[in-house]
Amino acid sequence: MTIAIPGNQNRGSQIDVSDEIEHDEAYFDDASGRARSFDSRLLEEPLTLLPSRPPLAMSEAASVTDAMHAMKRRHRGCVLITQEGSLDSPLIGIFTERDVLLKIIDCGRNPATIGLGEVMTRDPESLAIDAKLAWALNMMSVGGFRHLPVTDERGWPAFILSVRDIVEFLVESFPSEILNLPPDFRRAKSLARDGA
Repeated sequence: MTIAIPGNQNRGSQIDVSDEIEHDEAYFDDASGRARSFDSRLLEEPLTLLPSRPPLAMSEAASVTDAMHAMKRRHRGCVLITQEGSLDSPLIGIFTERDVLLKIIDCGRNPATIGLGEVMTRDPESLAIDAKLAWALNMMSVGGFRHLPVTDERGWPAFILSVRDIVEFLVESFPSEILNLPPDFRRAKSLARDGA
């Protein structure tokens, strides 16, 4: 396929873009000839290969309202609580969306009057920065966690790993198998998305 180049000094100039269009996105890559299945070697990948975002860090003296605003503004599901309220000090707790529902709203408490230290989970389970994906999946499954702090050798937060990060990693590992599914998903009708 060729297209004209608008505004080109040489009127009528054209370029061949067929190769560029065919290989524009990774999920258009030719998958013929390679049968793919879940590769258990993925479980041995280090956590540092997974997509992640820097965590929010606060001190236990910060208010729940401040934490909730920060979580909303930065699109995060949790705040890590450290000794000094920064990523340059040891992890001492975690405050999650689930804490907002179960420890604040469900109990009829006012978030503006509560410090994070009152409602955070103290000494949360965490993974070392050199841990493998299998350990993260194990901890999330057994512990029912949606967010796992990952710490360096000093116990300082390095990043937070969420279920969403693992899903993104799997989609990136199997793009054609996941992104090229038919739109109907074998359902008779679509379900309402209330509360999704």
